[in-house]
Amino acid sequence: MFNGILIDKDDTGYHVRLTAIDEAQLPEGDVTVRVSHSTLNYKDALAITNKGPIVRSFPMVPGVDLAGTVAQSSNPDFKPGDQVLLNGWGVGEGHWGGLAQVARLHGKWLIPLPEAFTASQAMAIGTAGYTAMLAVMALEKNGVTPDKGEVLVTGANGGVGSFSIAILAKLGYRVVASTGRAAESDYLMQLGAAQIIDRATLSEPGRPLAKERWAGAIDSVGSHTLANVCASMRYWGTVAACGLAQGMDFPASVAPFILRGVTLAGIDSVMRPRQDRIDAWARLASDLDQQKLALITHEIGLSEAIDTAHRLMEGQVRGRVVVDTQR
Repeated sequence: MFNGILIDKDDTGYHVRLTAIDEAQLPEGDVTVRVSHSTLNYKDALAITNKGPIVRSFPMVPGVDLAGTVAQSSNPDFKPGDQVLLNGWGVGEGHWGGLAQVARLHGKWLIPLPEAFTASQAMAIGTAGYTAMLAVMALEKNGVTPDKGEVLVTGANGGVGSFSIAILAKLGYRVVASTGRAAESDYLMQLGAAQIIDRATLSEPGRPLAKERWAGAIDSVGSHTLANVCASMRYWGTVAACGLAQGMDFPASVAPFILRGVTLAGIDSVMRPRQDRIDAWARLASDLDQQKLALITHEIGLSEAIDTAHRLMEGQVRGRVVVDTQR
């Protein structure tokens, strides 16, 4: 038996509880992992609070991230005692995830835990930091270098935004952070932001083309914000889009793309090929100032995850939440 958060649905409604689970209930997989740490992402909060159609089968253990130690394996790439981590692959949505003390998984979803990080540090980074690194790499691929001009980060107080600022600043970019929480300005400046702007300047309907400003941008907001970001890009600028906090719609025109050569790069972290994941985590080991993790992260126990998910949905949680599954 092990403890885990279990989501179920029946005729009486949607139920979420922390409970003891029999290992015999675990889904199919060729690697069993003793999970030491997981995270609480926006997607996990949607699943726990039932605010979005995240869970695709019931019962379900949420948690799109996990790190831990291999307990059993019939996969030749892993053996008992190996330290591993997982991000995405539909775990916590269609396959039991990381908000439990044990997970049974397919080895093709796992990568070795980089030596630079402890399990707790890897989960402090989690899908948010890994996605931010993929977005930075997309900007680099399209020639957005620090000398080209300012880079905008929207949704700056969220996990992806926080890591994007920290990584870009260490790489020498001048980062402008967009946030709706002016009280968090000091936090964003400590991460490396050179300037803070109010998200209201981007969140309302705008013009097809605006004054050129940004050489690059990382957007986790979507909707009007993404449209306005695209409209204010410099010639040959690149926007890496990886979220939809404001909405899934994209009320924009083709003008930035055909008149300024702007690139809109979609960042999918869930189904990313294994080598891309390994490359991104290698970059995180070299390009993320680990001292910033304490600013970005706070840790809770598994018993606190359900309440924290509700607070996250209410906008009361800053940065990253690491979940210690052993408490």
